[in-house]
Amino acid sequence: MTVDTGPEAIGIYPNITKEGALQASIDLLDWLPGHGFKGYLPPCLAAMVGRPRNGLSLSEWAHTVRFGVVLGGDGTLLGAARVLGSTGVPLLGVNLGHFGFLTEVEADKLFETLPGFLSGQFQREERIMLWAEVEREGQVVFSSLAVNEAAVVKGPFGRMTALTLRVSGLEVDTYFADGIIISTPTGSTAYSLSAGGPIVSPQVNAFILTPVCPHTLYSRSMVVPSGDTCEIQVEETSQSTMLSIDGQEFLSLQRGDKVRVSTSGKKVTLLRSKDWSFYEVLRRKLKEGADRLPR
Repeated sequence: MTVDTGPEAIGIYPNITKEGALQASIDLLDWLPGHGFKGYLPPCLAAMVGRPRNGLSLSEWAHTVRFGVVLGGDGTLLGAARVLGSTGVPLLGVNLGHFGFLTEVEADKLFETLPGFLSGQFQREERIMLWAEVEREGQVVFSSLAVNEAAVVKGPFGRMTALTLRVSGLEVDTYFADGIIISTPTGSTAYSLSAGGPIVSPQVNAFILTPVCPHTLYSRSMVVPSGDTCEIQVEETSQSTMLSIDGQEFLSLQRGDKVRVSTSGKKVTLLRSKDWSFYEVLRRKLKEGADRLPR
């Protein structure tokens, strides 16, 4: 049953492991009513901060909140997108972390910036999501949504793994490598980029296929339409070959397993300021990342 909230509602999705996230949540709960809104936390967190009346199940957010404020870093926003993105709840990322490539607002600018978003002064940016499933001996044993990537990779120790890559049923090659990453344009600036893949604008509907440390001179990333289905078949495992979903969900793989990746048909909506530019963020954040390297 949908909660009768009275004032318009804003969801608050904090990463409680981040310093300052719970306090920022409390501050939001106190600040929003003065601007004509009521804030809601997941019920367990509302109870934790002593505000049980501000608890609302995530399953109700799609019918209740105007948008969700995600307090954390890029990883927190990815987790929120996997849980809420497909429900149509727009997300406003607030950076309490270090890199903050996907998040929109820096923590110290939250209450300065938020009135504009509450009054509708924003743009919506839709990002495609992928659907990954694992077939083992003819049965689907795992499935999950991803915002950044689905990656088949060997564990921290052991030899390379052998992986056959197919696109829409057509064999591309068998790679002797540490793994293969299948990423969305959102994920092109994450693990795929670190593995040598290209940066792809989020406006492009495509998948980026990037081998990780391939034992060959000619293996390069490929960009294919997001309408294609990509399949990675495990020919030989290392000691701990696994599927990683956005670096947050994992499954150990066996020889013969097939990992199929396709577009989910669902998109996550991120809220951006009116003057937001992917290229400006790219220039600024990648430079900041370099500046943080140890000297």
